[in-house]
Order: sequence, then C-alpha cells, then structure tokens
Amino acid sequence: MSYMSRAWRAAAPRRLPAPWRSPRPFSSASGPTAKKSVPYQKTLQEEGPGSGEPSRPPPASAQVVVVGGGSLGCQTTYHLAKMGVSGVVLLERDRLTSGTTWHTAGLLWQLRPSDVEVELLAHTRDVVSRDLPAETGLHTGWVENGGLFIASNKQRLDEYKRLMSLGKVYGVESHVLTPSQTKDLYPLMNIDDLYGTLYVPKDGTMDPAGTCSTLARAATARGATIIENCPVTGIQVRTDDFGVKRVHAVETAHGTIQTPCVVNCAGVWARALGRLAGVHVPLVGMHHAYVVTERIEGIQNMPNVRDHDASVYLRLQGDALSVGGYESNPIFWDEVSEKFAFGLFDLDWDVFMQHIEGAVNRVPVLEKTGIKSTVCGPESFTADHKPLMGEAPEVRGFFLGCGFNSAGMMLGGGCGRELAHWIIHGRPEKDMYGYDIRRFHHSLTDNNRWIRERSHESYAKNYSVVFPHDEPLAGRNVRKDPLHEELLRQGCVFQERHGWERPGWFSPGGAAPVLDYDYYGAYGRERHRDYAYNRLLGDEYTFDFPPHHDIIKNECLTCRNALALFDMSYFGKFYLVGPEATKAADWLFSADVSKAPGSTVYTCMLNRQGGVESDLTVSRISPGAPGSPLAPAFEGDGYYLAIGGAVAQHNWSHITTVLQDMKFQCKLLDCSEELGMMSIQGPLSRVVLQEVLDTDLSNEAFPFSTHKITTAAGCEVRAMRLSFVGEMGWELHVSRADCVKVYRAVMEAGARHGIANAGYRAIDSLSIEKGYRHWHADLRPDNTPLEAGLAFTCKLKSSIPFLGREAVEAQKAKGIFRRLVCFTTEEKVPMFGLEAVWRDGKVVGHIRRADFGFAIDKTIAYGYIRDPAGGPVSLDFVKSGSYELERMGVTFPAQAHTKSPFDPDNKRVKGFY
Repeated sequence: MSYMSRAWRAAAPRRLPAPWRSPRPFSSASGPTAKKSVPYQKTLQEEGPGSGEPSRPPPASAQVVVVGGGSLGCQTTYHLAKMGVSGVVLLERDRLTSGTTWHTAGLLWQLRPSDVEVELLAHTRDVVSRDLPAETGLHTGWVENGGLFIASNKQRLDEYKRLMSLGKVYGVESHVLTPSQTKDLYPLMNIDDLYGTLYVPKDGTMDPAGTCSTLARAATARGATIIENCPVTGIQVRTDDFGVKRVHAVETAHGTIQTPCVVNCAGVWARALGRLAGVHVPLVGMHHAYVVTERIEGIQNMPNVRDHDASVYLRLQGDALSVGGYESNPIFWDEVSEKFAFGLFDLDWDVFMQHIEGAVNRVPVLEKTGIKSTVCGPESFTADHKPLMGEAPEVRGFFLGCGFNSAGMMLGGGCGRELAHWIIHGRPEKDMYGYDIRRFHHSLTDNNRWIRERSHESYAKNYSVVFPHDEPLAGRNVRKDPLHEELLRQGCVFQERHGWERPGWFSPGGAAPVLDYDYYGAYGRERHRDYAYNRLLGDEYTFDFPPHHDIIKNECLTCRNALALFDMSYFGKFYLVGPEATKAADWLFSADVSKAPGSTVYTCMLNRQGGVESDLTVSRISPGAPGSPLAPAFEGDGYYLAIGGAVAQHNWSHITTVLQDMKFQCKLLDCSEELGMMSIQGPLSRVVLQEVLDTDLSNEAFPFSTHKITTAAGCEVRAMRLSFVGEMGWELHVSRADCVKVYRAVMEAGARHGIANAGYRAIDSLSIEKGYRHWHADLRPDNTPLEAGLAFTCKLKSSIPFLGREAVEAQKAKGIFRRLVCFTTEEKVPMFGLEAVWRDGKVVGHIRRADFGFAIDKTIAYGYIRDPAGGPVSLDFVKSGSYELERMGVTFPAQAHTKSPFDPDNKRVKGFY
C-alpha cells in the first residue's frame, strides 16, 4: 500500500523525469496507459455496444450538430432541445464522457470573482440538483456537502470576503469562520496556520457519468439524437455569393450530415476539429491529476476544501478524499492522440508531489492514509483560464464550446444554456464577452508561443489571489505601438491587453522592461533576478490603496490642472467605406453619424435586444490619397472608427457580422497597426498644441466633437477634439512612422507648461470621476443605453431605423427596471468592484467599477440597482433611498448621484474653465 507521506518523501529526491530533459521541454508525447478505475460507481464506457459501429446511423441533415459528448456537449444538446430546436444531433467519437469528462473531479463552488460566473454556476446547480431529476426521475449524483475556502493570511481572507459580499447580491449563503469554528466544522483539519475560512453550505459535487447520462436521457426525450462511436472526419465549408465562409456539412466515418451549424465541444481535441474548418482554437492540452485515498474515519459528510495558498483541493469521496491541485510545472500534452478515450496517464510524482505537502499539512491524518488510485488525464487550458465560446470569426455557423480549464462540469449547465441561446438568437442572454472567442485578437489565436506561455501562467496562478492591478508576465511584447520604446525609457510600466502593451503608469524609478517569460523557474528554467517590472507588480498585490497611489494621483492632477499626454495607440482604428457606407452606419450606430465630413460622434452599437455591444467614436471623412492609412481613398461615403484596443476584435467581428447579414455594399478596413494615437488633455492643451498644430484651435474654428487633417512637426495628422477624461483636449491620429517625431514635438512644446506622461490607471480614475462609461464594466451586451444613462446616444427622435431600436423603444415605453448609478463615499476607502449595494437595508445590486477620484478626493463607484419590489427604477427612486456599499463584509455610507460628481455641467471639455 502507498501512503501520502511515502509518496511525498519518495518523490522529493528524484531527478526530473525524461520529458523535462528531452529536446522538447515541458511536454509529453506519451499516449495513455492501461485503463484505470476512477472513484465513481460507474463510467459510461461500460454502457452500450462495444463494437466500432455507430450506436445509430447518422441522419442526412440536422439543424445543429454538436461534436463531443462530454459535459459541454451534453449540456448544450439538452438546452438546445429544451429551447425547442428540432434536428439536434450530438456526435461522440467513442462513448459519452470519454476523453476528459469521465474522470473529472466534478466540484461545484458557487462563488467566483465575477457576477456572470456566479449566475452560470447557479444554473448548473439548478439543472443538476433540481431540473434533471424532476424531468427524468433519475439521480444525477449531486451531493450537497458544502465548500470550505482556506485562508492562511489576511489578503486571502479579504479576497473571500469580497466573494461573500457579491454572494449576498445573488442569495448565495456563505459565512466567514474563525479557525476554531472551522475546527468545529471539520475536526480533522489542522488550524494552526489558519487566518480564517469561508464556508458555503450549499456547494457540492456532481458525478460525471450520472450527470451526462441523465442529460442524454432528457435531451433524447425532447427529440435530440445522440450518436456514439461516430468520429468526425471533416467539416465542409462553402463560400457564399458574398464571399462569406459558412458551415455546410459534417463528415463522419459513417456518413455526411448537412447542417448550417456545428458546435465544437471536443475538449482537448477541439483544436484539431477547428483545423478541419479552418478555425483557430487557442488552447493547449495538459496532464491534470488527482489521487484518491483509502477510507478515512471521520471524513464522512465533511465539506470539500480549497486551500488556495497550498494550491490543493480536497474533495469528499464517500468515506475518502480526492486530492489534487494546480502545479507550477504541469506536463503539456503536445501530440494529442485521436484514439485516446477512457485511458489515463501514469501519474508523475515529481510533478504532483507539491500537492502532497499541502494536503498533509491541512488534514494530518492523510500522512498515514493509503492511496487507493491515481487519476491523471487530459484537460484543455486557455490563455486566460476562461472557456472559448461563441461563433468563430473565420467561419459562420462554427461555434465553440471548449477550453474549460477543468471546470467543464461546474460551468457546463450555465454555459450550455448560453451557448444554445447564442446559436438560436445570435447572441447569449448574459454578458459572455469574457468567454467569447472574439475577445482574442486574430493575431493571437494561432500564435503558439503566446498560447503556450499564457496557458501555463494561467494554470500555475489559478489558485493565486486575484488582485485588482495584476498583470501577466507571460506572452508579453507581442504587439507594441510606435511609442513603446520612447515611453519605456521614461519609466512606463506597461499593461497587457490581449497582445498590446499599453501604458499603465509611469514610475520615477526608471525603465522597467517586461522580460521574456521564465515560466516561474519551472522546467529547469532560471528565474529572472532583480526583475524590476515583476517587483513593481508585486508591490501592488493588495486590496488597499496601492503603494503607487500618489504617483497616479500626480498624473491625474497634472491633467486636471495643466495637461497630460496619453498614448492610446493600441486603439482599434477602422474605416467603413463604400457606396452603402452611410446606409450601414445608420443601421450599425445608435446615434446619427451621417453628418457632414469633419464631424465626430460618440455612439453605441447595439444588438437586437438593445444591449450595448460597443461604444466608440465615429468620424465622417472625405476621400483621401490612395494607400494612405491616415486618409485613404474610397468611392462613396466614409467613416473613421476609433475603438478601445482590448475590444477591437469583438467590434470588428460584430460589424462584419452585421454587414454580412444585411448585405451592405461597403468595406471595413483595419488600420490599427498603421496608425498611432496620442491624446493631449487638460486646461493648457490648447496653448501647447497651438504651437505644434498648423491650424486654429479656438472654440469657433475647432469646436468640440469635430476633426480635421492638419500638420504637426511637418507630419500629417488627423486632429480630433475629444476627451475621455473630462478636459479640453485633442486626439492626434498619426501615421506610425511619424509618431515619435510628433510626440517629441508635443512634449517639447509642453515642457515649460508642466506636461507629463500619463497612463491608463490615470484614465480609469479621471474617466470615472467624469462619469464616462467603460465598455464591459459600466456597459455590457446585457445593458441597454437607457439603463446606462446613454439615451442621448440613440436617435429615437429621428425616423432612422437602427439595430436594436425596437428593443430600446419597448423598454422606454415599459420603464427601466435597473439603472446605473454613481456613488461616492465620505470615508476614503479603496473599492475595486463587486461590492454589494444596500438601499434602505436591502441589497439592490453590486458595483461594476470603482476607483478613487483625486480631483474630488473621494472613492467613486458605479453599479446597477433594482427595486426589490420589482418596480421601475426612476430617478426619484434613486434619489429617495439611503445607501451603503459593502466592502469585504463592512458597510460604508454612500451618496447616490444622478449626475457626474465632477464638472456636471460639462464646461471643461468645451474649454470653459
């Protein structure tokens, strides 16, 4: 018999196993070992015929073909059928649950640092514990034994308290326990090093086979067809008359199914399935393991445990425990075998041993407990530890539901429902941008180095505290703007946003370059020594005001009192041009943008439900010179679109999809890499820029929300009078080759006026102070302009139709049942989002975004609130309440504002100081 302690001691002195010493480091090409048992009463490999023939012949056609019979495939099929879609076919190359799902731990924790994920997890729990048993009369294997999060330090417990506050918004019961209370709950636990714990009584576990077989039974009863032993061999893609690639059919070893829609739920094999259709699926396969102990007296009915600081979980398994976690040196599975089904890998103790120490420390009885079995199977992991979902940008009708980072069981119900809604209605009900494949720029989805590095870091840091200002060290310096080196020399501390390096803030300590990824010293790599950038990040690992708070304060107040230059070159910069460009613009944009050339309009783009897919500026332009990225030649009408760089791919895909669906005769051109963008903001911006720009900058000659082509330092630029910080200022859009010259000219002219560089940390503070919205924080696809206070962006007084107009008009007539509200606190307390909002003693919502406003010297927070009685949320309702914001279990009195707390009359942007 093997014991935990023996495994730990035996593994410690060993050399790294062969794969780490091979010419291809940190990977494994090994195939599966012999089939082994997992700790469940049954696996679906035991059910059904054992031959290589399909369980039933494939049909000639289907409305939707789901590929992959794991958790996501079964949940998506079930929800499609439940939503009334006929002709749904699920294809599984072996048996249901084969590959990954069959051996998963099946844990479900209800609290995550995301409101959307809390909702997704709640639906999975409802499906498994309530809906499926009611529909089928079968037990899914759901066990509600509770969950316990372990905190060994104050920061970890602070993180848990943030989750507790968010949980109150959604009715998730949770309790912060002292070490002695934890011991009472879990007598076998060592509490000597505990700071506290978070207990969630209604967390639990699912049985993979029981859940998936029940899902299959329920889906089949609703008309879905499930075919096992039917591998997919090809995806037929055809180009339509407008040049759009669309799914046409699925080829299998037993026949071809014509279909307009394929859903890739193939897990580790999703990348290979994507290649059949010409779709990039950015995930990697890794070995992921746990061990199952022999019987432990007294462990029965104990909650599941996550000890994040020890990077280990303890799952109740009847009268035993499953022990696993996330190590710093996981084994990559590069050569994914198509024949892998119900096999497992041999457990590499040199890799797994790091979990043993944490497990034995937490539950000391494990030191003398035998190991009954080891389970090491393949899992798929992604660059940000979030799933890949939605329609692929490359091929219409090809949907993704993969890359679940060993959380496919717990997220499966919520994600299966959203994916089904996505397929049927063109978008999900909830805000799924964090999972949407379109969150990744197309240059990253087939960049193997970026995918590998980021997936490793996300895996290794999965149990790390989620701090507000953390940045990745992996996959950096992929996309640099033209001012990168110039700003780096001046102490710029960069942030990463899906490939782009953008200025975060400026350190007086000098240059802090981002170095090549060192894999945190794993795989025999030497860790960087005296890594300035990493040290600056580490200093900000806090839920208090960060140590660089005063530096960001200086950047903000310099902008408010003099002027600052913001490098915003990472922005997406598109041209919409052609004979029907105005027709397309009228339909795409909620505001009226079809004005005279020289105008610039802030607008939203909506979906059919009236939700905000984007906010951006749109400038009407005149034709320019052939080949010019600054002013291109075109026939018909033209519009220049400036969009936040982190969401540029999402915007590109949304616009492209609408153009394809509406068959507008126009083109969308991407000049993001060819152009830089500098924003000079502050009361002295006009004085300084008048020395640099060859045009009159007076209010009369250059009013707010206009643009013109002019010259700066002998270089052609497009100057726009706009602001995202609430000051008078101009954006300069410049050809890449001219950016450094123009930048230096502006800084030289501004030197005697106190100009300073400023970054996005300052933008975050300045913009929230002014009440400007951030997409995907204040604005999401499940929020409407009316709810967000952006009714002025909708051309409802005109007769011009636009996408989402009917939904907005219907909401206006019916009333607004949630509303974005600005709050300030008198007490100077740091907030970052997820804080619960209390109104007259009742929870009415949570904070989406929060920051500190230095000009008004207050904490500012924005969140959506509802009326607990279910009525409309009017401005009178907002004004009449008494509010508190709950931060980590402590409430702070707050004042609600119906206008921006800074410059509510909007004078400064118009040049009136």
